[in-house]
Amino acid sequence: MDTYSVLREFADSWVLLLMVLFFLGVIVWAWRPGSRSLHADAGDIPFRHDQKPVADPAAKEPKQ
Repeated sequence: MDTYSVLREFADSWVLLLMVLFFLGVIVWAWRPGSRSLHADAGDIPFRHDQKPVADPAAKEPKQ
């Protein structure tokens, strides 16, 4: 067997299995029960400073 055939057979079997397991692991990690607060916090980022916007440090107040 030449190198291409060996690598192709390896990729068709074991690498495909590893990629599927990695994908399922990422899905399980994202949907784990402990990550709910992290996702809620990340979802609230656009609304964090609705009441009082953060001051722009680059803008200087004019002296009177």
